Amino acid sequence: MGKYTRMSPSPDWIQLHFHEKLKRVNAGSQIGRLNSLSGILSQGLITLLTLLGIFPLIVRHNLGPIRKKYHRSTGNDTPAAKISSDSKLAALQCNIVEHCCDCRACIKSCAFLTQYGTPKSIVTDFDFSSSEGQALAYQCSLCGLCTAVCPEKLDPAGLFLEVRRRCVADGNFNESVYRTILAYEKRGASPLFSWYGLPKGCNTIFFPGCTLPGTRPTVTTELYRQIQEIIPTVGLVLDCCAKPSHDLGRTAGFRDIFDKMHNYLTSQGIQTVLTACPNCTKMFRQYGHGMTVRTVYEILPVRKKDNSALEPGTENAITVHDPCPLRDDLPTQQAVRKMLADMGHTLVEMKHHGKRTLCCGEGGTVAAVNPSLAKAWTTMRSKEAGGQKIVTYCAGCTGYLNRVVPTIHIVDLLYRPEVASNGNLKIARAPFTYWHRLRLKQRMKKELRT
Repeated sequence: MGKYTRMSPSPDWIQLHFHEKLKRVNAGSQIGRLNSLSGILSQGLITLLTLLGIFPLIVRHNLGPIRKKYHRSTGNDTPAAKISSDSKLAALQCNIVEHCCDCRACIKSCAFLTQYGTPKSIVTDFDFSSSEGQALAYQCSLCGLCTAVCPEKLDPAGLFLEVRRRCVADGNFNESVYRTILAYEKRGASPLFSWYGLPKGCNTIFFPGCTLPGTRPTVTTELYRQIQEIIPTVGLVLDCCAKPSHDLGRTAGFRDIFDKMHNYLTSQGIQTVLTACPNCTKMFRQYGHGMTVRTVYEILPVRKKDNSALEPGTENAITVHDPCPLRDDLPTQQAVRKMLADMGHTLVEMKHHGKRTLCCGEGGTVAAVNPSLAKAWTTMRSKEAGGQKIVTYCAGCTGYLNRVVPTIHIVDLLYRPEVASNGNLKIARAPFTYWHRLRLKQRMKKELRT
């Protein structure tokens, strides 16, 4: 809110402002810029009120609400003014201040915004040049639902990611809080766990990510072999896309890992990347310039109903959780639902699906700083499922949601439907996931001699 000062009752001062009145402008905009009531009261009345000594009181009582109604912030009276005006963060802040209409559409299904308010109120109330203000951004899951539902086409999720980057750049990032996920990323990108199997004539690779090979090494192998039936020269790359660093705002760390990988693949003539992990899909699509990126679910052949352990019927009703990194990926969403229908399942959609899907609770590594917020998203998802089993196509979402509601990965239904359907599926946990990744690497090196 702009600042204004108490008016002096001097008649000379009043006369001066009479001659400075603006002309031929919109009445609302005019009132919003006035610093006195001289534009809406006659000179005689002002003089009388001045003599009575009550003019300053009327100004204070009436001008405030008028200016509040018509005031349009320029960004100079908000914490955004403390950010360099030529920075991306400042531009995002000013855009939200100017265009956010406080409709609260983004708040309805977001635990973070429910607690802290609309994007506009957050930008106005928090100083993102301070470590305290920057810490707030790490409580946002970066799922993008706010961006998806915004009627003004604003990008609050992009704002909070940019605040995280500013936090790292300012030296305020506490790396020790995220040591577990960063160590996971570092191991995944290390020579010990990474491997590039590129057969002769290969221009397409299967990139399964980190979690799937660790929790489901056998399924990962079967998935690769089935892709080979479709694309005989397909390669296999075991590596990390570095999305943890990306989302934590560690741009240099992310670029160091991803760019080296991207440059090497490009130099080897790789043109197409087939992904199984939604996070890897998003990173390759956003930063894998010159590459075509598709999910494996789009190309897998349709399985007949007799390949499923289930018979069609209402008892086989399931619901689908669309991972938030793929909220805009309609082809993959449709492909997964077609697979389930062809296996004999009855689909019951949740309120939030597709473009308006919810975060599973794992996004943004929020649990490291605010476990209750992460749990709130998981609880919302569980309630929407309404007792139905959830099927998803993200290994991370599967593990996170399965803590509170039965959740199955689509590849488990494809390759081991009996145990997946009856609830007897055993999923590996750390440290065994690392052992599985090492064994998968050694097995595939023998099988895929390059």
